Amino acid sequence: MRPHSQPPHLRRELGVFGATLMGLGSIVGTGVFVSIGIAAGVAGPAVILAVAIAALVALCNGLSSAQLAANHPVSGGTYEYGYRYLTPALGFIAGWLFLLAKTASAATAALGFAGYLLSALQIDSTWTIPVALLAVIVLTLITLSGVRRSNVANTLIVGVTLLSLLWFVRICLPAAIASDTSNFTPFFKDAPVSVLQASALMFVAYTGYGRIATLGEEARSPQQTIPRAMVVCLLLTMALYLAVALVGIGAVGTEVLGAATAQTRAAPLEVVARTVAGPQAAWVLAVGAMTAMLGVLLNLILGLSRVLLAMGRRSDMPRFLATLNKQQTTPYWAVIAVAGAIALLVLIGNVKITWSFSAFNVLVYYALTNWAALRLSPQERLFPSWVAWLGLASCLSLAFWVETSVWLVGLGLVLAGWLFHWGRRTIDTR
Repeated sequence: MRPHSQPPHLRRELGVFGATLMGLGSIVGTGVFVSIGIAAGVAGPAVILAVAIAALVALCNGLSSAQLAANHPVSGGTYEYGYRYLTPALGFIAGWLFLLAKTASAATAALGFAGYLLSALQIDSTWTIPVALLAVIVLTLITLSGVRRSNVANTLIVGVTLLSLLWFVRICLPAAIASDTSNFTPFFKDAPVSVLQASALMFVAYTGYGRIATLGEEARSPQQTIPRAMVVCLLLTMALYLAVALVGIGAVGTEVLGAATAQTRAAPLEVVARTVAGPQAAWVLAVGAMTAMLGVLLNLILGLSRVLLAMGRRSDMPRFLATLNKQQTTPYWAVIAVAGAIALLVLIGNVKITWSFSAFNVLVYYALTNWAALRLSPQERLFPSWVAWLGLASCLSLAFWVETSVWLVGLGLVLAGWLFHWGRRTIDTR
């Protein structure tokens, strides 16, 4: 008999620099273009503190994700970690929370794209929902065709996004310096506790760092490369977000920045750029924002449909969601289900609600990640256990600082997901 050959492995080519770029490409998107405006409306100038707090929580979660990925290198994230280190029910809940959180993020990306486009064209914001729905439909059709974004396209999108943000910092910096500190006083809006709600909202702007944790097979010395890349990536992202927040608030104040995300308006940085430097400057920023958010929306439709595919194969979701097209390239029922869920959330038409809903679900999701990391043995653990404890406590604390109605709906949907899982398992065992 011929010996079984080992399956091929990806070449270990990525160092800290390459892994950091991959992380930046996954993180910088909808968050910076939308969430800073929402959080500034909640916390005022203290949103600067919220940016730093959210980065610290993200770092703890990222390190927990990294050590779980090092010990259990499979696709699926906390859905798989929950099954292995916690219980099947908690594994399902993690997958369910991921679907809820990222569907809300996708709806925010669609609304954000529409907001920036209409704001740049100076068209009434009543068209925001139809344009957002059109974006969802077009990108769903692209996904159903099996067309996936290449690494080159991803690099171009990241490049345009970063250049537009650096442009924003450059045009707003003189106005921020000229205003002295008047736009930063009073520093705390209403009460210091508003910083905690803003931190929960800003945390979502850092999610995407999990992409670094999945690079174990491609990284040189992954146990050193991945944690270092995680730290460098999050520090760079925090510096970028702080720069955007500082110059934006300094140039126009938090009233303008926060008002730009009220109701269906979803283009805070474009409004700031237009106020400071006129329509041409606003267009440069709008192009970067729209490119980033279309890329985020496409990636989320792809990613969410693949999670539904995996859950369908395991019978955690109806099996028909695991059906592939004739070319075996696309789980078409899963793509259609994801698009339908995103469209329903788009109909809400309020980026603050969709973003807050995403924040609650993703924070509870990462609480489970940290809980799973605490179940690692001393030999498997790469970092002190206090990192996971801090991440767990921070996630659970911040999750309930979003609006009460949002976390009550979130808890109701978590319970609904658990009942669905329990019912299917009960039927399957009969």
